[in-house]
Amino acid sequence: MSKPLRVRRLTDHEGRQIQQIVRRGGGRSEKSIVRWRRALVVQASAGGNTVPVIARLVQTSEDRVREMIHRFNDMGMASLDPQWAGGRPRQITTEDEAFIVATATARPESLGQPFTRWSLRKLAAYLADNDVRLVAVGRERLRQILDVHDVTFQRTKTWKESNDPDRDAKLDRIEHVLEHYPDRCFAFDEFGPLAIRPVGGSAWASAGRPQRQPANYHKTHGVRQFHGCYSIGDDELWGVVRRQKSAVNTLAALRSIRARRPDSQQIYVILDNLSAHKGPAIRAWAKRNKVELCFTPTYSSWANPIEAHFGPLREFVLNNSNHPNHVVLTHRLHAHLRWRNANARGQRRQWDHSCRTLRRSPPAGSTNARRLMTTDAPTAVTAPTTSRLSNPS
Repeated sequence: MSKPLRVRRLTDHEGRQIQQIVRRGGGRSEKSIVRWRRALVVQASAGGNTVPVIARLVQTSEDRVREMIHRFNDMGMASLDPQWAGGRPRQITTEDEAFIVATATARPESLGQPFTRWSLRKLAAYLADNDVRLVAVGRERLRQILDVHDVTFQRTKTWKESNDPDRDAKLDRIEHVLEHYPDRCFAFDEFGPLAIRPVGGSAWASAGRPQRQPANYHKTHGVRQFHGCYSIGDDELWGVVRRQKSAVNTLAALRSIRARRPDSQQIYVILDNLSAHKGPAIRAWAKRNKVELCFTPTYSSWANPIEAHFGPLREFVLNNSNHPNHVVLTHRLHAHLRWRNANARGQRRQWDHSCRTLRRSPPAGSTNARRLMTTDAPTAVTAPTTSRLSNPS
């Protein structure tokens, strides 16, 4: 049996770039929307999601998803940019453009020039008079070429890469459990902070009459964290909104995951290595309950399968919103989760433990039913297409 198609292992730099593009969302231009959708496909595949799941996530065909994955494996980050052609024959060749980009991104001092950075005038003058390759180009055309190749004038930044000595071993373990035990594999992470303030976004509107949000930034409600859980085998997302990240809240989320497979067999949970995720109490509980915690390497949260599914939450619940308080935000967040889980698959597999739990559920409207719906740490198994609200803690 052939292995499921997925993108190659991302480098730390590629992982951060992909995650940044997905978190920022699609912009106004057609190019930025295409780039965002392709980055979402790459991130979802890198997180271990299968081609059918990714196709439903980005609302496209499975063949198109496979094509994007193959293009990324061949071209890398350049595959995210749409390629449009046309117009008169080019006067500057592809080799000339490659030389221009290489020169512009090199430090002038390394080429014998007494500068710490290039200006367009200095760069054009050097290209027209050097010992390697002569390229006659004007400043405006030079700016256009750099823009096409995503070379922009920007501030320098510090950088960091994963310094985890077990990076490869952790990624290998995550890939192994995703490939061999998808029905017993889960993912957990926090999504936030969730703040109560107007958030800009995008929406359909009449030309010249965009939807507007009030410019009110008084943050008087504090912040919350959505503790999200994702079942790889069921393609189901659920979670609870909490006041803060903590070991107690993490343990409650892990218990809700364990309740999805109450058969006393081993399950696997992928999560990042936040200190609140790996305390002694959590490790002891995981050992007693046959839960293997598969931690992502440091600075490599892109390897968590749940990260790709947080993108739609931000795009369709937070962006273009002005929630009055956290109660309303929580209701709308869970309403989106119910819609997402109900529309995730045409035919969702029904697990035996879910059926047993539904048969044991108290009648609607009873005191026990109301108590079950308002509990703060949901550990009981719920129907796959529902998502319960809870009081934040």
